[in-house]
Amino acid sequence: MTKESYPRKYVRVQRITSINDPATGLPGKRIELVEVRPRKSNVLPVSGEEARLVQGILSQFQSLGMLPHIKEIVSPKLTILLTEDEYDRLGIRFEVNDTYELILKDGMISLKSSKEGV
Repeated sequence: MTKESYPRKYVRVQRITSINDPATGLPGKRIELVEVRPRKSNVLPVSGEEARLVQGILSQFQSLGMLPHIKEIVSPKLTILLTEDEYDRLGIRFEVNDTYELILKDGMISLKSSKEGV
């Protein structure tokens, strides 16, 4: 796989928390970024009457709200701890649910603002 053919990775701001730097006591921010991937179809490969019966029962439970519909898989990707000064110098004003393209290249990590939803 060539460098240009890597799939694009998108991250979403999951949480922003105010913190105090334990070493200096200075105020700062903790920004948690998560990768969100669409969940594969929840249709199980059905091969038999019993499997179809179980799938039908699970589907009914979901339609009644007893089992959640999981549309996406969320996994932690990057947590950034910054002092207020570092946050200001970064030049990105993070908001919860903002989406960024995560670019890993030549030993660098960069975030590119994305209009594309995750």
